[in-house]
Amino acid sequence: MTYQIGQEVEGTVTGIQPYGAFVKLDEETQGLIHISELKSGVVKDLKEELTIGQKVKAIILDIDQYSQKISLSVRQLSLVNLKDTPIIKNNNVKRRFWTNYHLDFGFETIRLAMPGWLKEAKKRLGID
Repeated sequence: MTYQIGQEVEGTVTGIQPYGAFVKLDEETQGLIHISELKSGVVKDLKEELTIGQKVKAIILDIDQYSQKISLSVRQLSLVNLKDTPIIKNNNVKRRFWTNYHLDFGFETIRLAMPGWLKEAKKRLGID
């Protein structure tokens, strides 16, 4: 079977390592779900999330053209399924962003500090 990036696949977990889980897609093809692609958030131990022999659905993230290694993601599959969810917009929410517009930063501050920096650098280098 030929696989394509973005294709949803189902496979069986055949091995679990600290960095990810190997998934058998068919008799000749195996893919890897990296620990960061299992779910959103922190996954400390894959053995708590997956078991060998477990069926998983995933999406193909990448296929290396030379080694034919397949990278899988369960997390991205859940995000793809969310795209059909309606988005509720709340226009009453006020967003506040921290800015430093009230502080006097800029090139003038650097110009004023430069003589002191040069003096300190020369002192460290032993150039007086």
